Amino acid sequence: MRFALRRLGFFVLTLWAALTLNFLLPRLMPGNPALAMLSKFHGQLGPGTLHALEVLFGVNTQKGLVAQYFSYLHQVFTGNFGPSLDFYPESVSSVIGSAIWWTIGLVGIVTILAFLLGTGLGIVSAWRRGGRLDSIVPPVFVITSAIPYFWMGMVLVLIFGITLGWLPTQGGYYVSTDRPGLNLTFFQDVLSHAVLPAIALLITTIGTWILTMRNTMITTLAEDYVRMARAKGLPGRRIMTDYAARNAILPNLTGFAMSLGFVVSGAILIEYVFNYPGIGYLLLQAVQGEDYPLEQALFLLITVAVLFAILLADIATALLDPRTRTAG
Repeated sequence: MRFALRRLGFFVLTLWAALTLNFLLPRLMPGNPALAMLSKFHGQLGPGTLHALEVLFGVNTQKGLVAQYFSYLHQVFTGNFGPSLDFYPESVSSVIGSAIWWTIGLVGIVTILAFLLGTGLGIVSAWRRGGRLDSIVPPVFVITSAIPYFWMGMVLVLIFGITLGWLPTQGGYYVSTDRPGLNLTFFQDVLSHAVLPAIALLITTIGTWILTMRNTMITTLAEDYVRMARAKGLPGRRIMTDYAARNAILPNLTGFAMSLGFVVSGAILIEYVFNYPGIGYLLLQAVQGEDYPLEQALFLLITVAVLFAILLADIATALLDPRTRTAG
């Protein structure tokens, strides 16, 4: 109980620091989001519009910094981040809501799949060290893990999209498709568009899980409690899973939790290469279009997601290894 409260307190403190930093950074930067919005209309709006835009975007120079801070906290906890500059008059919340499910569906599923496959292959490779699987899998994925996401994406586009013409190369679905909805046709369309970016992500990320798990597993297999289990004559499968893998997976579990947190940010380069309508591509558009409210909301969303993931990883680690509850 004390461990959970201590971790929760750390989470609340870090969240407050992140919220405060997210509030201060845009206000310390030069420029004004209202002026940026006004400039996009090339002088077609009158000077009186500037004040209205400042009120709309929360850039009220007449209010003190403390009053702006509490107003900002109220907006955060009510989910009101104001309108988006690039997608005006849509609200920031609606813009993010329309993009986040694409990223969760693509990057989230691939991250989970890469972790499960990579961890499983790493366990078996270490258990059968020196065997055929161990001789092939780690060297191959050492190479693939060093390949940049975007380069692998472009190679897949060239081969399977342009040369062979088997799969679509951009977007989340065909624009000519009937109105999106819960039907088989739209699901198949979305799935076909997600194949290439999913393969690119899987190939370039699975190697990290394989190599990390394999190396940690080899170290764990040399521990005394594993030798004792062998001396007792326990079945090999039980020793591999209950004694070695359960302890070796702890570092991977923490890394997996952080990866899940970063799922919210999307794979920016992959989404850019495939023009995929996810959070990563949206963040790039926000930066290029100087969409300050959208940028601020996205950075905050990514920070909160990572903090939640770390909190869950701490709890899961404490459940798997009770020794960690007394540490720190």
